[in-house]
Amino acid sequence: MALATSLVARRIGGKCPLLTFFLLLTALKLWAQGPPYQIDDPVPVDYGHYEFYIFGSTDGTPAEYDSTGPAFEFNWGALPRLQLHIIAPWGSINPTNNPIYAPGGIGPSAFGYTDTELGAKIAFIKESKYIPQIGSFTMFELPTGSYSKGLGVGKVWYKLPLWAQKNIGHWLLDGGAGETIVPQTQYRNFPYGGFLLKYAFGERLELGGEIFAHGREGLAAPQTQAATMIDLGGYYHFKNHPGEQFLFCYGHSVAGQTENYAYVGMYWTWGRDKGKKPDAGAGWLPRPMDRTGFQ
Repeated sequence: MALATSLVARRIGGKCPLLTFFLLLTALKLWAQGPPYQIDDPVPVDYGHYEFYIFGSTDGTPAEYDSTGPAFEFNWGALPRLQLHIIAPWGSINPTNNPIYAPGGIGPSAFGYTDTELGAKIAFIKESKYIPQIGSFTMFELPTGSYSKGLGVGKVWYKLPLWAQKNIGHWLLDGGAGETIVPQTQYRNFPYGGFLLKYAFGERLELGGEIFAHGREGLAAPQTQAATMIDLGGYYHFKNHPGEQFLFCYGHSVAGQTENYAYVGMYWTWGRDKGKKPDAGAGWLPRPMDRTGFQ
């Protein structure tokens, strides 16, 4: 998630612009993943239902690793085809202080509340036999983190993607692309996107792999150059708790700037259709890949 310019750069920037230039190489991961992957999907939470995640993640380059966690995500099916979304994250910046990258990646670590994410997922086209489901997931990152400590961007920034999804038996295909808009000094607007292929092994385990790529994010981010990554992850569905899952993912760059990514979290979902009486233990949704987002 969002972690911004290093504290040491802020402290000495006025005295040494050239040193600030290098110190600003260590900072912000400017997008959020669709748990546990880095791309997302066009499927809103079903109307009248809810999702809740507790998770931690990390992303970084040899100069700096930024972590998110503990973080809390809540999604609500507010209307048919519409999901409202919020992430409340704590996180840290962790310069490696490796002299190889000096003066970049040099400075104190920091931990605290970071930028809050709000979003709205809208499904435009329903999946059919030959047509994938298509939708958007616009996000707004609010500057709630401390910019002076490197825990926030300092201004509102945006993610504007389009996603598509198709189910084929036990297989699921997701893909899409978008643009990140960051109206802040030392950051860049940049494209991102990817493709995910996932397979369901019965009712307990789903495993998937994605190819994810992003452009240069600017001098104030660890991801100063473009990178292409391969991530592997999945979901484990608990037998006696059908609305509870364990999520995990790990990835590494295969082209461009060296970069690592990891995610681990727990997921719960609940809700019931209007007019139906709840049964004992009822109200849990099927696994995420089975949602259509249309009522």
